[in-house]
Amino acid sequence: MQTTMYLTRHGQTEWNSKKKMQGHLDSPLTDYGMRQAEWLKERLESVHFDAIYSSSSPRAFHTARIVSGNRPVPISTLDSLKEINMGLWEGQQIDQIQQQFPIPYDHFFNEPHLYRPTGHGESYSELLERTIPALNRILEEHQGQQVLIVTHRITLKVIMSYFLGKQLHEIGDMPDIHPTALCKIIMNDEVPKVELYGDTSHYRE
Repeated sequence: MQTTMYLTRHGQTEWNSKKKMQGHLDSPLTDYGMRQAEWLKERLESVHFDAIYSSSSPRAFHTARIVSGNRPVPISTLDSLKEINMGLWEGQQIDQIQQQFPIPYDHFFNEPHLYRPTGHGESYSELLERTIPALNRILEEHQGQQVLIVTHRITLKVIMSYFLGKQLHEIGDMPDIHPTALCKIIMNDEVPKVELYGDTSHYRE
């Protein structure tokens, strides 16, 4: 039985454009971010979705609403699909974080197995522990169906690393995932096949 998951990151936000960390905090989509979501909507227009899931963060839900178009499919929001909690970094300028916390910042992007949050945040292991069970539940509930999932940059990298069979220390070497970039995983008898990773061929600019 074949189950297909289409996964994407939300569109560009105001804090993305201002180079601020978001995590569990939120900022609205920019006009460009909404256009990115429209491009993905057009790309997926002919795809039938049996279910649509979104992170409960407004930026992801707004993206899911745009991408879902006129489909009569409700969008289910899940806290477990939210971005990694970045603790004290959330809402801060990236260059300031880099200056103040050079080693944790380097670990965050390049050595995820060594990364420890500043303040009450999450490690990559904790992120895996909250997202993968949620993904497995979605797969269980929608066997033989097609599902759209809208989430976040680091959360999506962690999800893709899991289905690619990678270890925690290898996540830093994986390509970045840009706003509304598309990933696609086909499950056949619980064996995953990654058909797309971070694909932005729907971008127009």
